Amino acid sequence: MVRHVLFTVLLLISVTKGFATHIVGGEIYYTCLGSNNYQITLKVYRDCLNGQAPYDNPAYVGVFNSSGTLLQTLSLSFPGSAQLPPTINNPCYSPPGGGVCVEEAIYTTTVNLPPIPGGYVLSYQRCCRNNTILNLVNPGNTGATYTIQIPDQSLAVCNSSPRYDNFPPIFICQGAPLVFDHSATDPNNDSLVYELCDPYDGASSGAPQPNPPAGPPYSFVPFLSPYSGSYPISSNPAFAIDPQTGMLTGTPNMIGQWVVAVCVKEYRNGQLLSVNKRDFQFNVLPCPLLTIASAPAQNLNCSGLTVNFQNASFNANSYHWDFGVASLQNDTSNQTSPTYTYSTPGSYLVTLICNPGTLCADTDTTTFNVYPLLQPSFVAPPGQCIVGNSFNFTAAGAFQGNGTFSWSFGANATPSTSSSQNVSNVTYSASGSYLVSLTVTENGCTKTYTDTVFVYPMPTAIFDTALLFGCVPYTVQFNDLSIAGTPLSYFWDFGDGNTSTQASPIHTYTQVGVYTVTLIVATSNGCISSDTLIIPGMVTVNPTPTAGFGVDSISVSVFHPVINFSDVSSGGDTCYYDFGDGTFSTDCNLQAHTFPNYGYYTVTQYVYNNFGCPDTMRITVEVRPEFRYWIANAFTPNGDGLNDIFMPSIMGVENFTFYIFDRWGELIFESNSIYKGWDGTYKGNKCQQDTYVWKIAFNDLPTGKGHDYIGRVTLIR
Repeated sequence: MVRHVLFTVLLLISVTKGFATHIVGGEIYYTCLGSNNYQITLKVYRDCLNGQAPYDNPAYVGVFNSSGTLLQTLSLSFPGSAQLPPTINNPCYSPPGGGVCVEEAIYTTTVNLPPIPGGYVLSYQRCCRNNTILNLVNPGNTGATYTIQIPDQSLAVCNSSPRYDNFPPIFICQGAPLVFDHSATDPNNDSLVYELCDPYDGASSGAPQPNPPAGPPYSFVPFLSPYSGSYPISSNPAFAIDPQTGMLTGTPNMIGQWVVAVCVKEYRNGQLLSVNKRDFQFNVLPCPLLTIASAPAQNLNCSGLTVNFQNASFNANSYHWDFGVASLQNDTSNQTSPTYTYSTPGSYLVTLICNPGTLCADTDTTTFNVYPLLQPSFVAPPGQCIVGNSFNFTAAGAFQGNGTFSWSFGANATPSTSSSQNVSNVTYSASGSYLVSLTVTENGCTKTYTDTVFVYPMPTAIFDTALLFGCVPYTVQFNDLSIAGTPLSYFWDFGDGNTSTQASPIHTYTQVGVYTVTLIVATSNGCISSDTLIIPGMVTVNPTPTAGFGVDSISVSVFHPVINFSDVSSGGDTCYYDFGDGTFSTDCNLQAHTFPNYGYYTVTQYVYNNFGCPDTMRITVEVRPEFRYWIANAFTPNGDGLNDIFMPSIMGVENFTFYIFDRWGELIFESNSIYKGWDGTYKGNKCQQDTYVWKIAFNDLPTGKGHDYIGRVTLIR
């Protein structure tokens, strides 16, 4: 069904017989005839099934001033009613006979209303509504008020109010999108604005036709949560009305009866003159046989040229899409919910045919506005010094330029915001890093791009300024502590004729003296500025003594391990030796030192002056390993202290063993120490005077070679 107005008058007889039929809608409006004469028109709609209350004859319209005081009651004679024919533009469905009956009565009268302050209010009231309505509390005892205001003539002389062009369909299909032109006509061509609104309650079951009607203000009907004037019916998407065109749209998703109200507001030169509030009743029914094509319009298309089409059709078996590119024949698809990428932006009339080529085909056309992908950006300008800073920003990236621009430059910025595409001379009152954002809104899409700009403080030259003392050569690590938000260049002057451009240099002073250190820092990115720090006498370099000594030999025998030293150091106040054998001497004039054993020894001389500056000298000397032995052929162990112990005199050996045997070969003595000999006893008893056999075995130290010697000794008593 090609739709400019889509509505379905569909009623299953078995369902409609359960509906209680009363007032189902109405409106009141007026037309100025001149000379303060007005034609009043009251339209009332009702169900016309069996056994219901007839139309009012007459119908009473109250005329009130702006304070609600009744001025007169108009009696409008019943003009007769006409049944509205059910129609549907679909070859696959015919409305059931006898199950649909909606009547319209149009009452008119003419009245003279001379100008009064505040104008007039015209009101008609009637009760009651169907008690099967789903969105009201106690709907069977809820009435209706149709009212409109004639404005003060200081606002508009001889004004005529707007009136609606078409009455909405009473019956609509569950799940079928509704697109209904609910627009109105204004005889004065005033500006009209449409909205969904709350219907007025009025009258009661005890007094269903008040004469006269009650005066304003009027209360609203009691909606049952979650329903309201702006959400009057269970639907997805929700019912909505275009405020400019009056096009009523939505898809009902629950079977039942619902009260809906639409207001059209009349403006002239920005001044509200009147509001025509019309309410009506929707009956939502299942339509199991009806094929409906529905290609929902896009809410926003912010994804560029690629569109994902949604399909809200129902009761369809096949589909044919035409994406509306006039120059192409192959811009089509038979998928249920296809995706298509347009080559250029534009406005395209998209056609969806359900069940193409069959009697029950239905067609929907929807205009899709396709825009290029919105991707704003900008190039962050280089950082600048706080003094005299001024930044320029230029919007870049992908946008059409027909939308709005919104810049936010962050704290301490002047200006802080801007709606211009390009902005010049943005200044900051404090240094720091600032997030700058550009938001572009066009074609219903909004995108934001953010980057950072830097405002650098004035540089301050700082380094560790503690006074330093050292001995030549003196190596110093200088540590930069300068303050700046931008990279710096450095110039160090160490005071001894040497310089450096490093941030934290290491410098070695090679001459004794007192030196002044200077640091100059200069910004090197975005701003030009420098600062200098001078520390007089920061570095003191003291002299170092000279260690020196000599030896009479660097290699001596273990049999005479003595080396003579001679001190030749200079400039020192204290001096000591480390002989490398675990012994020390604080007498640098020491003449000789005896080493305890063979081996290599590193002798170190330490010299200090009164500044605590040291110097050292090292010489490595050798005590050579050698071996020798001698042994007697007799001994006299008589306790006189002379020749009482028999043992070899031996040196320069290791792994030493010493044995004594008697003449029968029995071992009577054994020792592994070169310092322990035989005292002429065996097991505590004195041995007799005789000749005994001795044996010694060892390895010599110089070569490690093993030696065995055997001989005789005479024990003399």
